Amino acid sequence: MYRSIRIASRKADAVAIVLLDSQKTVPAGYAGLDRELGGAITEALKRPEFAAKLGSVTTLYPAKGAARLFIVGLGDGKQLTQAVRIAASKLVCSTFNSRVESLRFVVTPALEGKSFDNEVIGSAIGEGLVLGNFEFDAFKGTVNAKKKAKDKNKPRVDDLSVEIEAPLRDAADQGRLVSESANMARTLSATPPNVANPKYLVEYAKKMAKEVGLKCNIIDYEAAKKLGMGGLVSVGAGGSEKPAMICLEWKGKSSEFRVRSSELKRKAAGLNSELRNENSELGTPNSELSGPILLVGKAITFDTGGYSIKPMPSMCGMKYDKSGGMTVLAAMHAIAKLKLPGHVVGLVPTAENMIDEDAYRPNDIITFFNGVTCEITNTDAEGRLILADALAYGCKTYKPRAVIDLATLTGAVVIALGNQCAGAFVNDDDLHRRLFDAAERTGERLWHLPLWEEHKDYMKGHHSDLVNSGIREAGSIQGAAFLSYFVARDGDFEKNEKVPWAHLDIAGTADMDRDTPLFPKGPTGFGVRLLVRAVEMWD
Repeated sequence: MYRSIRIASRKADAVAIVLLDSQKTVPAGYAGLDRELGGAITEALKRPEFAAKLGSVTTLYPAKGAARLFIVGLGDGKQLTQAVRIAASKLVCSTFNSRVESLRFVVTPALEGKSFDNEVIGSAIGEGLVLGNFEFDAFKGTVNAKKKAKDKNKPRVDDLSVEIEAPLRDAADQGRLVSESANMARTLSATPPNVANPKYLVEYAKKMAKEVGLKCNIIDYEAAKKLGMGGLVSVGAGGSEKPAMICLEWKGKSSEFRVRSSELKRKAAGLNSELRNENSELGTPNSELSGPILLVGKAITFDTGGYSIKPMPSMCGMKYDKSGGMTVLAAMHAIAKLKLPGHVVGLVPTAENMIDEDAYRPNDIITFFNGVTCEITNTDAEGRLILADALAYGCKTYKPRAVIDLATLTGAVVIALGNQCAGAFVNDDDLHRRLFDAAERTGERLWHLPLWEEHKDYMKGHHSDLVNSGIREAGSIQGAAFLSYFVARDGDFEKNEKVPWAHLDIAGTADMDRDTPLFPKGPTGFGVRLLVRAVEMWD
């Protein structure tokens, strides 16, 4: 389980500071604090074994001024924002292990002489505190029973109050709120498939929407059939629970926006502008599009591969195949909690890809919502089929100003990029800038990949308009190429009126198979913070 964290101003029983590994004397900004703590910082720096490696936490017990002093390392500080995020994450684990209830966290004196933005650093602190405050142990029955018995006579610390320097405080509190939603996505992603099936996700979304003020509509199996959603219906036909599409909608009012919107937009316009990609496939913004921002996330609650069955090593871990959809659910949760202005719609098609007498087969030809037909050449290329219906339905129904979809779509993107970033396919220059600016700020990194007309030709069928899996080459690009046939103004691909669209293949970043500096092994909630920042900085 994870605990409650509050950004507050109150007397603290512990103090935490950060240091760069190169700092061998007490920074001038810490001088007063060092005196207050009886010279504890000076004494620590004198010890030959002391180091401030990235994420290291040294715990001291000062002679006066505080019950504990935590010194957290920033390493060389070259990637300063991410270093602060990691430091906050490691710190929060130490405070809960030490049963600390209130903490004063001082950061900026260590950053003297470095260029940094209070809002960016503040957000990183709030994000790190909450992202580090995550544990998925709901199903550890024996372990939890023993822990409960052992701790029954000890007071449990379920709440941590963190005092942060005033210039960083508002941004830290927003980072905290957004990352609480990211942790919600992590919990849902980790929940096993015998619990988190399509029916479970539908009920969860209904309850969550009611709590935060989102409009929620569910397209169930029968409705999907009537609407001609052949992709969603076919993929989920053999599942233990029938497929559905979750539709969430937020219409914010500018007067409700309690964060620094105009300042964020101004900074976003200049932030990391060199990342703007000028490749020929990017288009210019379509000024006529004024509808909502449409977010779409794949939620396959378990993927056997269907009749194109996966080998056992590839099947284990397929509970994470719903991570893109959980990112969209959580992003909508955060957008509503923050009361962001503007109009945002989140669509989450959800299905279970199983083998059954009703399951779809290779050589089946299905028809999607927009009338495009597809011959199934691989039942393990199922995610693009449910996304196709969601994208076509979303474009026709909501006439969005921009579309962003996220999916654990291809193993090929993991081979190409590893676990360090997601593959990004973007057809619009302005949308590209927004997403890459948000990626720079949140540390949820993207790498631009090409999508040209020649790639789209890979997906053309012989007895149908398309096939869902083509040749061996360019596997992740083929997934994006397939989806491109379902993103069009009013859902009519024949008119070829382009909508600004980004496809983010998060197969390498949605979960980790080993511990990383910021995340332990397991789900990451990748994309929640990125989407919220992108929406927040929209015009």
